[in-house]
Amino acid sequence: MDEATSSEMILWYELHRLQERYVGTIDSDHLEEWPNLFTEDGIYEIVPKENADLDLPIGIVHCFGRQMMRDRIVALRKANVFEPHTYRHMISGMEFTKVSTDTLDMQSNYVVVQTLSNGESRIFQAGRYIDRVVRTVNGWRYQRKLAVYDTSRVQTLLVTPI
Repeated sequence: MDEATSSEMILWYELHRLQERYVGTIDSDHLEEWPNLFTEDGIYEIVPKENADLDLPIGIVHCFGRQMMRDRIVALRKANVFEPHTYRHMISGMEFTKVSTDTLDMQSNYVVVQTLSNGESRIFQAGRYIDRVVRTVNGWRYQRKLAVYDTSRVQTLLVTPI
């Protein structure tokens, strides 16, 4: 059995903290901070598992760059009409592979529980994150975050990032 070095444990901790900041920003409704977890040219996509398995680029959300992500949040706050809700993310099974000194590929599982204004909670979505992260002067940031959801459909209007 391979034993982790202290530098690998520190790296795992840093990446875990990035994931925790990501889901914490969404779950606490601090969505205006969400784009800052990405590089300026970062990509955020949500794709069904069936399409990902067939290597089809068709998804339901595509944001190319922080500005598109910011526009998405402005639309959510000012233009979209939807039932008020909260999310609670659970993440597990994070693994990473070094691409270079400052670039890593990372995967983890996620489950999103959605609670509606009437108090009803339900599993909204489950899947896996497939990420490319890069070290920047501000710490690790997502260069690409792909949320691959397991079901073939989304239950309701998808306005909040996953």
